[in-house]
Amino acid sequence: MSETNSTPVLFTRAGIAAGALRTLPVATGGLAFGVFYGFLAGQNGLTLLETALMSAWVFAGASQFLSVELWGDPLPVGALIATVLVINARHILMGATLGPWLKHIPPWKAYGSLYFMTDESWGLSVADIRNGGRDAAFLLGSGLTLFLFWNTGTILGRVFGEMLPDLNRYGIDFLGTAFFVALLAGFWRGRGDLIPWIVAAAVALVMERYVPGTWYILGGALAGSLVGALRHVR
Repeated sequence: MSETNSTPVLFTRAGIAAGALRTLPVATGGLAFGVFYGFLAGQNGLTLLETALMSAWVFAGASQFLSVELWGDPLPVGALIATVLVINARHILMGATLGPWLKHIPPWKAYGSLYFMTDESWGLSVADIRNGGRDAAFLLGSGLTLFLFWNTGTILGRVFGEMLPDLNRYGIDFLGTAFFVALLAGFWRGRGDLIPWIVAAAVALVMERYVPGTWYILGGALAGSLVGALRHVR
């Protein structure tokens, strides 16, 4: 992303407010997904404190939903860490595209803003840069808004979900799988995606059968990503 605007990059409260206001319509969806996550966390045995801390420290919806699906006794720590790293590796590239802002502000402001970066706040920030926006605090305002709504939803879902009986006997535990299916459908760009998806599914199924633990998730993700990258290069 080239930088042609010579106006100095700022980091102001007005920028935080602009990012927050622009994000409010999106944040309401984050609140709903947070409630859903909090409910699933309770159904899978996470305490209120564990649920709240995961949302505050990890703050990555897809990774948190996956972690809930993998949660068990004993806890597959290695598989959890590796899988979350693979899922969130895209944030390295996402952060790099915000260079026109971040390279002009102090590191503590840049890294502090990146901590709260999500797919949604990144997309809105990139759009603001392309429209000539020069206030890097926009990213922080957007991320903080999503952080507040997501964590509020998480706590609400966990607290009120605790009042409900065990709903797994009604198949409610399938909601996590349904969420990922819906998320995957949103990434569909055409028949070119079919081969990487098939490879990922095949590798995951084989590993699930022959490799102990939950490494099949990581294996499927890596295999599909590798095939997709090779097809893109070719």
